[in-house]
This record gives sequence, C-alpha cells and structure tokens, in this order.
Amino acid sequence: MTYCVGMALDRGLVFMSDTRTNAGLDNISTFRKMHVWEEPGDRVLVLINAGNLATTQAVVSILEERTKAPEDREPSLMGAPSMFQAARMVADVLREVIDEHAQTGQRADSTFNATMILGGQIKGGPPRLFLIYPEGNFIEAGGDTPFFQIGEMKYGRPILVRAYDPTLSFEAAMKLLVVSFDSTIKANLTVGAPFDYLFYETDSYKVGHIGRIKQDDPYFKTISQGWSNALKEALDSLPDFES
Repeated sequence: MTYCVGMALDRGLVFMSDTRTNAGLDNISTFRKMHVWEEPGDRVLVLINAGNLATTQAVVSILEERTKAPEDREPSLMGAPSMFQAARMVADVLREVIDEHAQTGQRADSTFNATMILGGQIKGGPPRLFLIYPEGNFIEAGGDTPFFQIGEMKYGRPILVRAYDPTLSFEAAMKLLVVSFDSTIKANLTVGAPFDYLFYETDSYKVGHIGRIKQDDPYFKTISQGWSNALKEALDSLPDFES
C-alpha cells in the first residue's frame, strides 16, 4: 500500500508521496512513486502513483520512452497541447497496461490495478490536477475537490479536510501534509518514510522546491511530536463526560 497527495492552492500545486512498496516484520522495501517531466519555460508535469508496482512502473516506462521518440511516432507528455490531453494520455496507457495483464491471465482480483495523480501546467493553460482511475477515466480537482489522495487515505484525510485552505502558503501546506502523513504511518505499517515532495508555483513553468523527508529528519520529528502533544492537550482541555 502507499499514500500520496496532490493539492491545488491559489499559489500553485503541492505533491507528496511515500516510498514504501512492501511491509512485514522482515520485508520492507522502498521505491520512488513521484515522477517529473519538465521543459523549463513551457511545462512541468508531475505523476504520483499507488497500486501494483509492476503496473505503475510499466506506465512510467512507456511514458518516458515516448518522450524520447519522434513525436510523429507516438504522442508524448512533452508534446501534449494541454494538461487535459496529458491526462488522457496517462489514462490510456494505464488502461492498456492493465488490459494487457488481463489478456495474459496475470490479473486476479484487481491485483494489477493502479491509481494515479497527474498535475502540472502547460504553457497556454492554467495549472490542473487530475485523479486517474485504473479503468482509464479521470476527474479534475476544483473548488469542491481541491486535493486528491490515493492509496491508504483514510487516516490522513481528516486533517486535510479540517485544515485545508486554498490560500495556504507552500510552507503551511507542507506542514499540513507532514501531519497527514504522520497520522497515516502511525496507524498503518504499509505506509512509511521517506516522503518525496514537490512545489510547483503557477506560471513558473519550472520545478519549484523538491526534496525528500526521511524518518529521522529533524523537521518531521518536531512536527510528529508537536502534533501528538497538541492532540493530548486539546483532549485534556475538553470537558469530561458526566455520568
């Protein structure tokens, strides 16, 4: 399992993804789930994924190969005229990869399914954020759905729902996401650090701040402990039940 979030703000887009692909007492592995395509001055596209690793890596490999092939052979993300067309391209590739598994008898109980979040901006259009389903359809973020989560989302969702504000700065959004991820890993061992993150500022047409937060990162430890303490203090401040 995994946990990934894509968030739309007035200032731009924010992404965060964990890196855990397997979990057990003696079997934990990590793999990068955030992929970036950039043409400074023209476009930035960010793809984060949850689901079967073979499926997601096949999709990313196909998309990457197409960016290196002549444009008249295969349409690529670097040649897509809009974010909507880029989302259609990712959705088509995802559906094709899953269908290929099904046709070869490798699919069982949706084992090879995957879900993806695609966001970014292509010159001539605004920043856009899409949630792409394994069936090949997708929806776009808007006023009612300003952020998307994929993977193990239920533990980290309450903090996002309560504290999200479109006017958040990137720094405040980062704090919110770290709390959401911390809440998730506290409740589910299949999600874990390190976490990859990326900020994209509207109309910059270049990758903003990008990095990775490890389990022993001082900021992560401060937020984790501070959030735990704040919750305990808030609980203690509430009136006791009277029987």
